[in-house]
Amino acid sequence: MAPKPAASESAAPRPAAPEPEVPVTPKPGASEPETPRPEAPASPAARPEPTEPQTTEPQTPEPGTAAPTSPPAPASRPNPARAPEPPAAPEPPAPTPPRVDIGKPRPAASSGRAGGDPAKEQPKNPGGGLLMGRPFGVPVYVAPSWFLVAALITWVFGDQLDRVLPELGGARYLVSLFFAVAFYASVLVHELAHTVAALRFKLPVRRIQLQFFGGVSEIEKESETPGREFVLAFVGPLLSLVLAGVFYVAMRAVEPDTVPGVLLAGLMISNLIVAIFNLLPGLPLDGGRMLRAVVWKITGRPMSGTVAAAWVGRALAISVLVGLPVLNQSGALGGDAQDLGGMDTVTDALLAAILAAIIWTGAGNSLRMARLREHLPELRARALTRRAVPVETDTPLSEALRRANAAGARALVVVDTDGDPMAVVREAAIVGVPEHRRPWVTVSGLAQDITEGMRVPADLAGEELLDRLRATPATEYLVVETSGEIYGVLSAADVERAFVKAMARPT
Repeated sequence: MAPKPAASESAAPRPAAPEPEVPVTPKPGASEPETPRPEAPASPAARPEPTEPQTTEPQTPEPGTAAPTSPPAPASRPNPARAPEPPAAPEPPAPTPPRVDIGKPRPAASSGRAGGDPAKEQPKNPGGGLLMGRPFGVPVYVAPSWFLVAALITWVFGDQLDRVLPELGGARYLVSLFFAVAFYASVLVHELAHTVAALRFKLPVRRIQLQFFGGVSEIEKESETPGREFVLAFVGPLLSLVLAGVFYVAMRAVEPDTVPGVLLAGLMISNLIVAIFNLLPGLPLDGGRMLRAVVWKITGRPMSGTVAAAWVGRALAISVLVGLPVLNQSGALGGDAQDLGGMDTVTDALLAAILAAIIWTGAGNSLRMARLREHLPELRARALTRRAVPVETDTPLSEALRRANAAGARALVVVDTDGDPMAVVREAAIVGVPEHRRPWVTVSGLAQDITEGMRVPADLAGEELLDRLRATPATEYLVVETSGEIYGVLSAADVERAFVKAMARPT
C-alpha cells in the first residue's frame, strides 16, 4: 500500500526533559508498520525519571559512513519507529541494479548496448583503461588486455613475415607491431560507425573500448524501433567491408612481395574476417542484433527477438568451440592441413574455447538484461517510499521515534522552523545509538543533509528512477510531490530488494 505524505506536527509538544519511550518489541519478520497500540499508563513508581549523568558526556558521534557508489546490500535493520534489536549479521550482498548494461565484450568489433549513468554524469575513470581521445565527444579507451593481444599479433604476424620477407630480419617485428596498431584502428572505425549511428538516433554513447578480441560501443539506451536497431547493428560490419575493399584496391597498386603489399593484404583479410564474423546471426554479435530486430518486427515484442537471437548465439558458441579447430586442421580456412596433437592444435583449441566463452557469456547477458528491462517499470518510487514524520533539529531521538511510532511511519525528516525539509535521519545512525542514550541525542546529529540530487519526484519509475539514484549515491532520499510537498523517504536498500524480487520472477 502506498504510504501517505508526511503530516506536519507543529503542534506536538516537546518536553523540556524528555522521558525515555516505552519500548515496543518489534515482531520478527514484520515488513509493514503496524498500527500502534495505546501505551498503558505507568505509575510514577514504576517509571523513574531519567537523570542526567554526573559527568558531562560528549555528544554521541555520528557514525561515519561513506557515500556508496551503488545501492547497499540488504542488511538487517530495525524499524526506526521501534526500539531496534542488536544488529544482526549482514546477509550476503545481492546483485546491484546499478547500470543497465546489455552490451558485453564480444569477439572482433561489434556494437554494444550499455545502460549507464545520465549524460550529465561524467565519471572520472569508468574502468575503461587508457583514454586515447574523444571523437564525436565519446571517450575512447584502450583496455589493458589490448596490449597482450597486440604482443600476440606482433609475434604471430612476425613469424609469417619471416617466411614471406626473410630479408627483414629483426625489423619484421616492428612491421608486425604497425600491423597490430593498424588493425585495431580499423576496429575503432567499425565502432565509430555504431557510435555515429547511435548519436544520429539520439541514443547516448557512454564510451568506446578497445579490448581483447576487438572493441565494444557502450550505448546507454535501447533503440526505439526494430528498424533503427537493424541499422545500428549493420553499419559496423558494413564499414568493415568497405575498409576491406579500400585495402584491396590499395594492394593492387603496389608490389605483392613488399612490406606495403603484405601489410595491405593482411589488413584487407582481417577486416573481411571482422565483417563476416560479426554478421553471424547470434547475440552478442552485430548479426545477432540484426536477427533480434527482424524477430522484433515480426512479433512486435523486443523480448521475443532477444530470446531468439540469444539462443542462436549459444548454438553459435558451441559451433565455434567444435568447428573452428576442425576447419583449421583440415585446411578449410586457407592454411595447410595439420596433424592432431601438435602445438598448433592446442593453440586452435584454446582460441576456439575463448571465442566460444565470449559468445556464450554475451548471449546469456543479453537475456538477463532484456529481462531486467522488462521488469524495470515495476520499480516505482511512490510504491517503495516509506512514510515519514517531520521533526525539528533539536528533537531528541527517543521523542522522534515515539512520534514515528504513533504515526505508523518508518522514517524521519528533519525540518526547519518553517517546515521545510533540511535532512534525512539515517537508519544506520539510529541503529548505532544505544537505547539508553536516545533521550540525550538529537536527530540533527544523525541526519544527512538533503542535496538537490537527493530530492526524488514521487512519480519516477523504472530506468529513470535508477538513473536518478545513481546520479547522487546515498542511502536515503527525500521523495516529494510535484508541488514540493514531502511524500516520504525512499531507501536505496528497499529499491534493491524490489529489484531482486522482480528479477526472480519468471518472464
